[in-house]
Amino acid sequence: MMSSSKWVRLMFGPFGLKPSSVCGVVRGPAGRSSFSWTAVCRQRRSGVSVCSARSASYTTVDPGEVKRFQALANKWWDEQGEFAALHAMNDLRVPFVRDNLLTVHRAHHPGKPLAGLRILDVGCGGGVFTEPLGRLGASVLGIDPVEESISVAQLHSSPDPDLRDRVSYHACTLEQLSDEGEEERQERQEQQERSEAQFDAVVASEVVEHLADLETFAICCNHVLKPGGSLFITTINKTNLSYALAIVIAEQLLRIVPSGTHDWEKFISPVELERLLESNGFSVQSVQGMMYNPVSGAWSWSDSTAINYALHAVKTSDGAEESCTHSVNEPATTHSSAPS
Repeated sequence: MMSSSKWVRLMFGPFGLKPSSVCGVVRGPAGRSSFSWTAVCRQRRSGVSVCSARSASYTTVDPGEVKRFQALANKWWDEQGEFAALHAMNDLRVPFVRDNLLTVHRAHHPGKPLAGLRILDVGCGGGVFTEPLGRLGASVLGIDPVEESISVAQLHSSPDPDLRDRVSYHACTLEQLSDEGEEERQERQEQQERSEAQFDAVVASEVVEHLADLETFAICCNHVLKPGGSLFITTINKTNLSYALAIVIAEQLLRIVPSGTHDWEKFISPVELERLLESNGFSVQSVQGMMYNPVSGAWSWSDSTAINYALHAVKTSDGAEESCTHSVNEPATTHSSAPS
């Protein structure tokens, strides 16, 4: 008979996101990084760039989530622990990213199909998703505001020579990264190097259901992507079933997860997520349901998106960058599925 904790995992995804206002740079033992963002999260003493005004009052950060993931930071690589289902999800989400990127970018390196591509992993935690993308040849930057998680990610990847020059981590929020990226792009415009400061793909897996502001998330994802770049999201649908399982049963009745782990108001349906993204310069290419089997410990694709789903969108315009210039006194419209 399956345990109650495994049974609940059947219906809702593992929790893998982590926000905070702390911004610091974490380097490897040799200080190596395959990216040019050497000061990506430095504190600035004066001036306001594109996203800094928004992030002063609109942020993806939820301090409650930060505290929780600080406590879990040393458990990221326990494949039988709290993040077991997240590790298992790699069997779906890694091919999902790889195959969709290869429809646009032809592989030139046997065994390293993503070589030459730059990927941003938002809310990377301990690097559970970051590492396999790096092993496919991509240059991957993992960002997470929980410094303890970033330290774990760096420590885990540093002994692997296959990852040392491909994977980099920074303790930083998405909006801070977007802000810094705009400053670097402005400095490089005269040299026509804008694309070098942007990414071919952004991945945010099991993250958006914990964010404080999805509008800011969408704007800044657009901001850091190259034209035609891809955005990959996995998350939890906003349905009666997800409320019953993730909130009532798991938290309030069985207490399998701590009370307050999920906020149903932060869940978002595929329709609402598509609407949000398309209003911020994206075109949604595909949405696919996902299902976790607690008996086998494996994920599989499903025709139903009632609980978990994966989404692929492509940046079609820079329209969202206008919204990124809103001042504190001119806030952009927040999305209905984000908490008020």
